[in-house]
Amino acid sequence: MPSRDSAPCPCGRQNARRQPLSWGACCGRYVDHWGSTPAPDAESLMRSRYSAFTQERADYLLATWAAEHRPAALDFDPGARWLGLEVRAQQATGDDRAEVEFVARWRVAGRAVRLHERSRFVRAADAQGVSRWWYLDGDQI
Repeated sequence: MPSRDSAPCPCGRQNARRQPLSWGACCGRYVDHWGSTPAPDAESLMRSRYSAFTQERADYLLATWAAEHRPAALDFDPGARWLGLEVRAQQATGDDRAEVEFVARWRVAGRAVRLHERSRFVRAADAQGVSRWWYLDGDQI
C-alpha cells in the first residue's frame, strides 16, 4: 500500500510526461508544512486549498484565507466524494494580485455538485514577515 506522500495528489497536477504528481511532491508540501513552505504562486495555493477541502483540513483552509475575508469556521459536506479539479485560467492582475478560474466537482448524498469560480488572491507578508499568497474571495461563474 503506497504511503500518503506517494499517493496521487487530489488536485490532479501532472508532470511534463503527463503523469500525476504525488501528494508529497505537490500540495502535501504546502498543506502538511504550512508554517515553513508557502505556496509559490496563486495557482499552487488554489490547488492546495482544493486538496485541503478533499481532506477536510479546515486548519489549512482558514490559515490561507486573507484575514479580512476569513470565516470563523468551515463546514464540510459529510460523505463528500471529490471527483476532480480543472484549472481553466490563471492571470496576474497586479504585482501582488492574481486570479484563478477553476471548476471543482464532487458528489454528496448521490448528488453531483460543480463549483465554477474565479478566485482572487493577494501576496502579502504574514505576521513573521514571510511573503505568502492568500485567498481573498471568489465569484461563482
